[in-house]
This record gives sequence, C-alpha cells and structure tokens, in this order.
Amino acid sequence: MAIPNPNFFDRLGKAQKRNKSLLCLGLDPEPSKLPDIFKKRNAADVARFNKAILESCGDLICAVKPNWAFYEAMGIDGLKALEKTLEAVPSGIPIIADAKRGDIG
Repeated sequence: MAIPNPNFFDRLGKAQKRNKSLLCLGLDPEPSKLPDIFKKRNAADVARFNKAILESCGDLICAVKPNWAFYEAMGIDGLKALEKTLEAVPSGIPIIADAKRGDIG
C-alpha cells in the first residue's frame, strides 16, 4: 500500500485531474437558511446538509473550504458538525481551513 503524498499541491493537482475540475466547494453554513427538509435548523442538520452536498458533488470538486467561524458560532455542537463534515469529504479531496477572523457578521 502506497503512503499518500502529504504535499497539499500534489493532492490538489491529483484531485483536479481526476475530477476534471477547478471547483472549490465553500461550506459556510447558516442554519436558518437550510432547506425546509432540515426542520430543526441546528448544528446536526448542518452536518447532514453538508454530507448530502458532499455526496452529490464530490466527483465535481477539487477541494473543500469550510469556514470555521460559522461552525464555531454554533458552539460545541457546531464543532461536532464541522468534524462530521470533514469526515464526509471524499477521499483524495484536499481540505482548506478557512479560519480567518473578522470577516463574517
């Protein structure tokens, strides 16, 4: 078994070639704006919504960029939603942590 290459740009390039895509999926969840099927509009619904998005477009993207501030705003449940979101990212798709501060609100 080959050890995955830890170089981000190598992984990004491989994902771009494999999926023939330059699309980076930004995940900046606003629970109040979730579709009506997610009735509770809480952090658990955010995780389920993100998983559905990733399952439906995982072969169309070359990277995922969750905005951590949106998850942190939901407290510990939001961080759990972020963890579940990261677990749902398809294998081989690099994750870009959008962890800058002061840009939402």
